[in-house]
Amino acid sequence: MKLAFLGLGVMGFPMAGHLQKAGHSVTVYNRNAEKSAKWAANYGGATAPTPREAAAGADVVLMCVGNDNDVRSVVYGNDGALAGMKAGAVLVDHTTASAALARELDAAAKAQGKGFVDAPVSGGQAGAENGKLGIMCGGDLATFDAVKDVLNVYAKALVRIGDAGAGQLTKMVNQICIAGLVQALAEGIDFAMRAGLDAERVLDVIGKGAAQSWQMENRGKTMVADKFDFGFAADWMRKDLRITLDEAKKNGAPMPVTTLVKGFYDEVSAMGGGRWDTSSLIRRLRKAS
Repeated sequence: MKLAFLGLGVMGFPMAGHLQKAGHSVTVYNRNAEKSAKWAANYGGATAPTPREAAAGADVVLMCVGNDNDVRSVVYGNDGALAGMKAGAVLVDHTTASAALARELDAAAKAQGKGFVDAPVSGGQAGAENGKLGIMCGGDLATFDAVKDVLNVYAKALVRIGDAGAGQLTKMVNQICIAGLVQALAEGIDFAMRAGLDAERVLDVIGKGAAQSWQMENRGKTMVADKFDFGFAADWMRKDLRITLDEAKKNGAPMPVTTLVKGFYDEVSAMGGGRWDTSSLIRRLRKAS
């Protein structure tokens, strides 16, 4: 299948690579052309200087960029993806963005005889590199069915939740659950260390019981070691939680813990940790000692 992939960050670069390695014909676009050239050298696909040219003739156009404004910048306009897409092609957005934007893109695509699926992912850089992402989707059933074989190339779980926007709303649930958990894990590890315990041994035993989690398994020991120069950046989580809290204001959902943790990430960013992994919340606690 002929595909286009827009955005070659820490997620998009390997995701597009999986598609090329699976036998699809992939053309990529990235604002930094050097990154596109590096991708093509690694995987053997093609590059394009604009989203429109990347999307020309593609059956499915996928994107993974930064935020709502970044999405609009690659979708709309004379050089945007929609302008290059053929009738019947489907636009898939892996960006964590607002549900309102997903509905907007769905309407814009349908007005031109094209399809849209919002498909944010969970699993981080490791999930993208290993092709084991959780993909939560919103869009018409027929449109989802048309792209699910493509998405399954790098999916560990692929689920259509509902109509356009449902994928983004599900990603908000994902981030709500992560935020409170990481803060609790930070407090637990900090407590263990202040109590004079061997924190790694503590994690080894409590990680086999009811306290176990992906965060404990994959971030616990690096939190003990004070290593955060990898993974999902604190500033990205700040953006995701901001979108989530804005949506909560619309639907009336109380968010006491999420609001608190969003403030903690603001503090981490102010400490110079905007690019630190989300597990860096523990550094706030160590700073207080």
